[in-house]
Amino acid sequence: MRIVFFGTPQFAVPTLGSVLDAGHVVCGVVTQPDRPRGRGQHVTESPVKQLARERQLPIVQPASLRDPGVREGLEAWAPDLGVVVAYGQIIPKALLDLPRFGMINVHGSLLPRYRGAAPVHRAVMNGDTVTGVTIMRVTPRLDAGAMFASVSRDIAASDTSETVERDLSGLGARLLVDVVARIASGTATETPQDENLATYAPKLTKAESDLDWTRPAAELHNQVRGLHPWPHASTRLDGARVIVLESAVVDVRDAAAREGAHTDAPPGTIRHVGRDALHVAAGGGTTLALLRVQPEGKRPMAIRDYLAGAHLQAGQRCTPT
Repeated sequence: MRIVFFGTPQFAVPTLGSVLDAGHVVCGVVTQPDRPRGRGQHVTESPVKQLARERQLPIVQPASLRDPGVREGLEAWAPDLGVVVAYGQIIPKALLDLPRFGMINVHGSLLPRYRGAAPVHRAVMNGDTVTGVTIMRVTPRLDAGAMFASVSRDIAASDTSETVERDLSGLGARLLVDVVARIASGTATETPQDENLATYAPKLTKAESDLDWTRPAAELHNQVRGLHPWPHASTRLDGARVIVLESAVVDVRDAAAREGAHTDAPPGTIRHVGRDALHVAAGGGTTLALLRVQPEGKRPMAIRDYLAGAHLQAGQRCTPT
């Protein structure tokens, strides 16, 4: 198969590698323009572009897919199939119809659940215990195309979006190669999505970072996991913004034994400070332990290292950032 590949972030890299390793001809790669990334905001290439350069593949980085030159370039590549993995733009119908077998997508959820830009993050934030990856046909409607295949992956209580997404990228890459083989042999089947079960997973925003301590500890823990590695959950402690990198829901019996007079403290109150522990009251009488944090402008650190210089005590309050 001659394949045109659309992708940008690290999530798409395993699929591009698997397509190449399976012996298909990647006639061209379409990826997002180089942009500032990271804390230093240095202009860098996307992970997909880096792999494409290493494998000496043709690369285009259009600011808009509606540029007439994009269609002309794809026609010159003469692809049999388009593969789309987290490209970052809606693909116009004029391009979808160019490959003779159309375009297929690797999506990080068990469709029709979590259509949209942040399916993995939303699954973790909602406390789901299972997610997965689906290979579907790309259509003009967002993530609404018929499904070729899917595979599931359990979500553990300690998993972050980063760990789940990393695993799904590998699962999706292997599943995609199998689907491409079936398309090539004419044995692929497509199942329409049930629109009644569809949900939406909107793009993450920094406004979602703030921990609302009136919510139960389990929900706050899911927020911490789901917003890792960006934009991260945060709160204000001792007058400064603190990013919460790792947390745990404190066992009710353990909390009762250690919190003493602060058992009935209002949400956001520090209930217990120990050498390796910082417990904060959450909604419904629950408690969240902060295990790893990053004070603003400083490095990530274990809670023991943070407490050594923070001078916190039970009864103090966490406040909105």
